[in-house]
Amino acid sequence: MPVLHVPHRLQRAGLILLAATALYAGPAQPAYGATADEPGWTAEPAAGQAVPRTGDARPYATRPYFYMAGTAGTVLEDRLALANTTDQEHTVTLRGADAYNTADGAFAVRPAGSTGAGAWISFGAGATVKIPPHTRAVVPFTVTVPPSSPPGDHPAAVVATGAGREVGVRVHLRVGGPTLAALTVEDVAVRGRGAAAVVAYTLVNRGNVALAPELSLRVEGRFGEVPGRGARALPVELLPGQRVELTEPWPGAPVLDRVRVSVTVTAPGGARAEGSASAWFVPWRAAGWTGLGLLGLGGTTLAALFLVRGRRTRQDPTGGEEPGGTSVRPGPPPAPEHQLTGASR
Repeated sequence: MPVLHVPHRLQRAGLILLAATALYAGPAQPAYGATADEPGWTAEPAAGQAVPRTGDARPYATRPYFYMAGTAGTVLEDRLALANTTDQEHTVTLRGADAYNTADGAFAVRPAGSTGAGAWISFGAGATVKIPPHTRAVVPFTVTVPPSSPPGDHPAAVVATGAGREVGVRVHLRVGGPTLAALTVEDVAVRGRGAAAVVAYTLVNRGNVALAPELSLRVEGRFGEVPGRGARALPVELLPGQRVELTEPWPGAPVLDRVRVSVTVTAPGGARAEGSASAWFVPWRAAGWTGLGLLGLGGTTLAALFLVRGRRTRQDPTGGEEPGGTSVRPGPPPAPEHQLTGASR
């Protein structure tokens, strides 16, 4: 692609404008949605023919992401739309990237050097695009599915980089063949107490398709069933082979009980898994004050017993009190004995 030669003064002015734009936008942060709302330029799937929605007379509709499907060994094609909304020319570089779940379940893409579906994406000679001011460019790309690719979902993204930021447009790619929806629930634990109680758990996608899971909590205590949580959709798309660590708020945790918490997760396609954990709920502060009160009462009682026993042992035994505590009073002196000899006088 030809490069225009710009005078030195204009280059310096352009650098100043570029620096000011970077300061305004903040540090570079990858945005993995379909479009970018920041000023400058946008990236999204090119509009395709679609059935108009009710009340919408437009013959074309934008797509939130790329959806592509084919068998192993095929070559798929699509187009990316780039729009420059400024008065300055922008240079944008394009690449494919593997997608994955972060530890908390967010969608992210790997840096350069992808080895999965991201490496199947190619822009050919259009990997670097110069977009004139107020201009929209449509860039074609291909996805070459290797012949040995396993069936199922292969998450990826098209990443556009320019003006100090990145925009990732998701690519939902499915290779034809048998699919399996399967998951497991692991490492269930209860953390916190009261209104701050949460149930922590780990979800693992054991199948070959992306899952949209739903979760419910069932809790049984020593005194009967405890309020849990009804089924609700989780705000995460669990990609094949990925592991995420999540927490579920549990405001209905008891104050005093021993409970067993069961976490049940389901997903379309027949995926279902369950994990459980046991936990004690004890109001330790109240128990501590009660224990201190009982300890103080016991100490007072023991001290009183020692005091009473000490008073008894300090009294003189000859003064009318036996060691057993029984009082003895002196009786009258014994009568003199008379000796009887034979007959009376």
